Amino acid sequence: MFEFIKGTVEFVGPEYIVIENNGIGYQISTPNPFIYSGKMGTMVTVFTYHYVREDVMALYGFESREEKKLFTKLLNVSGIGPKGALAILASGEVQQVVHAIENEDESFLIKFPGVGKKTARQMILDLKGKLQDIVPDYFPNLFNADQIALHTQPNETAFEEAILALKALGYSEKEIKKITPELRQEQLSTDQYIKKALQSLLK
Repeated sequence: MFEFIKGTVEFVGPEYIVIENNGIGYQISTPNPFIYSGKMGTMVTVFTYHYVREDVMALYGFESREEKKLFTKLLNVSGIGPKGALAILASGEVQQVVHAIENEDESFLIKFPGVGKKTARQMILDLKGKLQDIVPDYFPNLFNADQIALHTQPNETAFEEAILALKALGYSEKEIKKITPELRQEQLSTDQYIKKALQSLLK
């Protein structure tokens, strides 16, 4: 229904952003909302997927059509919903996800929140050999250093926002507590904290 929405960034939270277009604010869930923190008030283009079920209607947004395409393919896997698909995309290591699917590496796939052995096996069965239209020359790290904007917010605020984002992606308190000491040793922006946390959680 909506291929993309072009407008100004009005709000950034741990689960979604708000894009204003012609007086309408669109609430859009994205893999990592905080990549837009440095773009407040500026014009952006977000490629959107309109998710409709009997009890929910929601917009999901991505920086590129390729990310959107992978998201839709993940939704076709039994056991993976929008939240789970976003958590996979948020890892910043999509190349590794595709590699794991093609090589039937269940041990890597089950590291994502909400993905057990059954779902990992289903991902392999449903997607292996079907990602060629996404893979070629795409998949740079979703948290490319060139895209990371340094924040002027206090470090503690950035840390707390990152923790909220991890919870929104489905990681448990127990999992987050394991990596908290490591994160607190760094002085980072919110999206950098998220990147580092996800890398640690996927080890």
